[in-house]
Amino acid sequence: MRKALILYYSSYGHIEAMAYAQAEGVKRVANVEVVVKRVPELAPPDVCKASGFKLEQAAPLATPEELGEYDAIIFGTPTRFGNMAAQMRNFLDQTGPLWMRGALVGKLGSVFCSTASQHGGQETTITSFHSTLLHHGMIVVGVPYTFRDLVTLREVTGGTPYGASCVTGAGSEMRMPTALELEICRFQGEHVARIASRLG
Repeated sequence: MRKALILYYSSYGHIEAMAYAQAEGVKRVANVEVVVKRVPELAPPDVCKASGFKLEQAAPLATPEELGEYDAIIFGTPTRFGNMAAQMRNFLDQTGPLWMRGALVGKLGSVFCSTASQHGGQETTITSFHSTLLHHGMIVVGVPYTFRDLVTLREVTGGTPYGASCVTGAGSEMRMPTALELEICRFQGEHVARIASRLG
């Protein structure tokens, strides 16, 4: 049995919803079990409340040390100026002991994200995230164009060959991930799980 972790940070629930869609995709593959966890919030409670953050989330908190227990890790983060959120960065900055032991070498790593706008840094967030995975010796997995709707023009949507993504909008135009964006997540989760099931 292979083990996959969906590890995410979500301020408003977009990445949280995508994380569970990723888990649904993993569950399509026999002999791969999946766990959904999140990284801790760093912002003070009063700031979170004033900003409308979704603080009540079902997923338990992960610890950096446990990452070595999984064969595949799919990371989810909102975009902050074209990079991962500080909460995820802080968590990954605590994985030095894993790096020293080579604990993640040869494991699968994949990334998904969200942005407020169509051109808000989806690709740079994912590709810059890949640098951390490569430093850990992980095998980076994206979303191949066998998912045909990566090239759709029938709606405004996220989705890149680097990983699933969603366009959230902002203010009165804010929306949750669309059915298509969630299906890209399921495809990614299944794709990573199928590769994991063939390794080892």
